[in-house]
Amino acid sequence: MGKILTQLRALKAQNKSGFAVLADPDKIAPADMQYLARLCNDAKVNYLFMGGSLLMAHQMELCIQRFKTESDIPVVLFPGSPAQVTPYADALLYLSLISGRNADMLIGQHVISAPQVKASGLEVISTGYMVIDGGVQTTVSYISNAQPIPSDKPEIALCTAWAGELQGKHVIYMDAGSGARRPVSPEMISKVSSHLEIPLFVGGGILTPEKVYENCKAGANIVVVGNAIERDPLLIRDMAQASREAIAGKVVND
Repeated sequence: MGKILTQLRALKAQNKSGFAVLADPDKIAPADMQYLARLCNDAKVNYLFMGGSLLMAHQMELCIQRFKTESDIPVVLFPGSPAQVTPYADALLYLSLISGRNADMLIGQHVISAPQVKASGLEVISTGYMVIDGGVQTTVSYISNAQPIPSDKPEIALCTAWAGELQGKHVIYMDAGSGARRPVSPEMISKVSSHLEIPLFVGGGILTPEKVYENCKAGANIVVVGNAIERDPLLIRDMAQASREAIAGKVVND
């Protein structure tokens, strides 16, 4: 078990939460990564997730290198395809789209990418990836031709997460998708988190520190924000603080 997965399991065991900034190399220039790193350092962000659905710009490695010149925050790849693997990161979320019925996204692309992943030396975190209906079609839903889980069906989300856990996934990631109009509900987060023994990530459509706080209180172990920070990087400080305040609130309630 690698260092980052050990940290994630400790968060779950202690009923704690963390905050991750998602950077898409198609939307951020390598020259901006050092500024982003300083903001993340000051806010005490837990992780930088790096990746995108398309990666047309081919500058992911340079973005990671620039970030690491200013920060020791772990960089975790959140890939949209097998091509998005680089040894410059610290870990890789090895995503299986368990909410869909597309065999290519469940195992097919993993067969293609396995040699590259094995050779990368990255810490590999097996991830049960669940797309939740965010009120708008996401890139991943379009490309995978997979229906998202209805936002008002927490029992389906729970059974899907259980299936991933029973298959041996290290973590579950529930994502309403980039640009979602409707984030994953606290009710669904609570339903899934309270019945899982493995860490839960939540992302998509999270626009405010209040929503970060709400998701952490509901049981998300890592809240992931990308689009809102692209528009206003200064949100990083308040969002990271909100995740810590949620932890304090849990301790008081306990």
